[in-house]
Amino acid sequence: MINRRLMLGLAAGLATLTGASAAFAQDWKARFPELVYAVVPAENASGVTERMGPWMEYLSKELGVKVTLRIASDYAAVIEGQRAGTIHIGDYGPSSYVRAHTVTNGGVDAFASMRAQDGSTGYFSVAYARKGDAGTKIEDFRGKNLCLVDPNSTSGNNVPLYSFSKLNIEPERFFAKVVNAGSHENAVMALQQGTCDVAFNWWNSETDSNLTRMANKGMVKADDFKIVFRSDKIPGSPYAYLTSLPADLKAAIRQAFFDAPTKGKAAFDRLSDGKSPGFAPAQHADYRVTVELQKFVDDLRKKRGS
Repeated sequence: MINRRLMLGLAAGLATLTGASAAFAQDWKARFPELVYAVVPAENASGVTERMGPWMEYLSKELGVKVTLRIASDYAAVIEGQRAGTIHIGDYGPSSYVRAHTVTNGGVDAFASMRAQDGSTGYFSVAYARKGDAGTKIEDFRGKNLCLVDPNSTSGNNVPLYSFSKLNIEPERFFAKVVNAGSHENAVMALQQGTCDVAFNWWNSETDSNLTRMANKGMVKADDFKIVFRSDKIPGSPYAYLTSLPADLKAAIRQAFFDAPTKGKAAFDRLSDGKSPGFAPAQHADYRVTVELQKFVDDLRKKRGS
């Protein structure tokens, strides 16, 4: 009798908890019938849409609300959108994430980063030159033209500036011209066309980089370029959501990301070019080194008066 009553009580309690959980889920879905996911293109907009479209469909299905892609013009637009609360999930590089965390007073939080092919997290900043040009290291390109990327790009701007400082190179004096190419793809195209002689980009491995992605699309030939600089490893690029989102919504977003390689394999493979086994958990503490990098770049800009 006691055992039967106990079991009935436990069952009733479980049903109550399940009902409450469902009610909470319905509550956030009513508050957030649409989630906005923003990304800064490293490639042209049509390429981003083609790669990200299935990912938006997968997230919409898993979360049960519409997830809308916003292709931002630069990282600053994503940062401002999250500060205003109009972008719920941001696809960042480490430096732009740290900037967003700072300007929102902790209003955004990293929750995941994509693993490399070998399962590790993190990536590199590399400098490319044309294969036929003289020079094997960055110091060989004095008086040439340099292409950087977005000012908030880690691998395309901030790590290069930090690395130049360690090499005692002042870019504005060392190079004939320093060009902000905007995107990683634009930097490679500028290098190919001769606008620049050295261009910085992101790089995971010999078979996984912005250059190989462009080569796979027939935009360039990877063999036309050579690496003349490679940085130390950079913390993995984080995905960050608004800290103010309901806890159960944030948990659902994390779950959808971590389940993607199995529950949404086609969409995930399109997103990752089929070169990642999945996502790794991330948190703000993982980016302490990037906080220091950001401080260095900010101090450098103040010295230059820019």
